Amino acid sequence: MKTKCKIGDLGQVVTGKTPSTSKREYYGHEYPFITPSDITGSFHVTPATYLSSEGARLLNKIMIPAKSVCYTCIASIGKICVTKEDSFTNQQINSIIVDEEKNDFRYVYYLLKFYTNHIKAIATGAATPIVNKERFSNVEVSVHKLDKQKRIADILSAYDDLIENNQKQIRLQEEAAMLLYKEWFVNLRFPGYENTKIVDGVPEGWELTTVKEMGQVITGKTPSTAIVENYGEDIPFVKIPDMHGVIYPLKTEVKLSERGANTQKNKFLPPKSIMVSCIATVGLVCITHEVCQTNQQINSIVLNDEDHLYYMFFKMKGIKSLLEGVGSNGATMTNVNKTKFENIELLKPENEILKKFNNLVEPFFSNILALSKQNEKLKEARDKLLSKLMSGEIEV
Repeated sequence: MKTKCKIGDLGQVVTGKTPSTSKREYYGHEYPFITPSDITGSFHVTPATYLSSEGARLLNKIMIPAKSVCYTCIASIGKICVTKEDSFTNQQINSIIVDEEKNDFRYVYYLLKFYTNHIKAIATGAATPIVNKERFSNVEVSVHKLDKQKRIADILSAYDDLIENNQKQIRLQEEAAMLLYKEWFVNLRFPGYENTKIVDGVPEGWELTTVKEMGQVITGKTPSTAIVENYGEDIPFVKIPDMHGVIYPLKTEVKLSERGANTQKNKFLPPKSIMVSCIATVGLVCITHEVCQTNQQINSIVLNDEDHLYYMFFKMKGIKSLLEGVGSNGATMTNVNKTKFENIELLKPENEILKKFNNLVEPFFSNILALSKQNEKLKEARDKLLSKLMSGEIEV
């Protein structure tokens, strides 16, 4: 038996706000500050930004406690997560502080996932879809009784627990590879360093080069959206939102048809290419695992030598501030064009060292890819079950 109510009846709805970014004292390490780019399909998130105690005091009235359900209501409508501790969000997110005497917070999370298509359909705004607080709060939903809510949440959260555990393993694998990168190429304690001569602060045999000398740089492009036949299910089409929080973008929001991809044959990327976001949100770095294309906000490197892959991956991750500087031209949007990107200078170690490094960290990245694929399968299974449990097709 289900009863109808409005989202606003499930708990208190709170809309977030961003403290002035010009006041550095508002930002620190104390309180999570969640934005849509932090939400990548996981039950919980680890945001890129935190507020200081001073920033938290400024927004004290809209602080959300642990077990609040955050739902993106501007632009990327439907991205959803649950807080682990006292947190804040930006203005793109409406959060529900769930009334736990009447509702299970986990169930509310899954309920909103189930109603996402409906919520998207009521959005206003052509260029940027928006569901404001009032409209969001007034969405009508059908809700199970509390005891059944808990049973449904127990079943679905088992999948999310597995996903979260895999993500912890992915982070550990990446951290292990990163530590080795820093030891060899930042601290310069690579194999044989004791017997290597240092010339002007650089190990002998290492050379200064540019991105374009490491491989072909390809700037993506978007096929005409006016031609519906350009889009389909054939070729993954990577955009910046697909790159957040992942090394391998296994799932893209948009795919091209073969016809659409073939209108720009020079934009195909093979597996083991490196993608770098270079417009607006700069410095996100991912690796392709299959043939794909990207939009124009991404510059990619098709490497001359695959033994340079993981060195270049970490090297690109380490130049975010450089990209922001190179792309700052007085305009409001940071833009690192192809010429600027391919002429970025970097230090290239000897090939033998790069090959050794690549071989050592390859197992870490193989594990990351396998765990990422496993997570996608878990998400698919969870979402199919979610639909059946919420609709009553499966009774519990």
